[in-house]
Amino acid sequence: MKLRRGVRYGIFSLALAPALAACSYLPHGQPVQPGQVNNTMAQAVPGASATGENAMPGLGFIFGKGNTPNTATGIQVNAYLWRATLDTLSFMPLVSADPFGGVIITDWYSPPATPNERFKANAYILSQTMSANAIKVSLFHQVLQNGQWVNANVDPATVNGLEDRILARAADLKAEAQNTKQ
Repeated sequence: MKLRRGVRYGIFSLALAPALAACSYLPHGQPVQPGQVNNTMAQAVPGASATGENAMPGLGFIFGKGNTPNTATGIQVNAYLWRATLDTLSFMPLVSADPFGGVIITDWYSPPATPNERFKANAYILSQTMSANAIKVSLFHQVLQNGQWVNANVDPATVNGLEDRILARAADLKAEAQNTKQ
């Protein structure tokens, strides 16, 4: 049976309506400026429920029913790791932050003391748990040679240091949240 074009569009619109309605819960406001973290964006973390490991004050956003990660749909990340990653990388200009996929991408950053080198970071939050293997940072380094930016090696200790800082900040955020509950 062939449906008329108008009926097909109507059915498609009805099917799309719940997804569009969910968008109203996404953060709105001013765009993120380079070198600045949008706190509203940082707080729109999927998987953050009113209770449980991912709980964080002011974060109650989850797709699906219930407040356990297994009953929700989509990819979810640990709220503390998400916020800690944004906090730790906030000195670098933010290009993209996807709280649903757990990906944060920065733009190139040149330290004031060494303007002939620059760094770029990509951070991936891989799990709902707060553990060392739940965060992965990729760091890129370039140096200016003869007017051209050339790729340079990144010391693995620098990457490990960033990941350790993120984990420490996440632990602090979790402790603060638990102290607030009491």
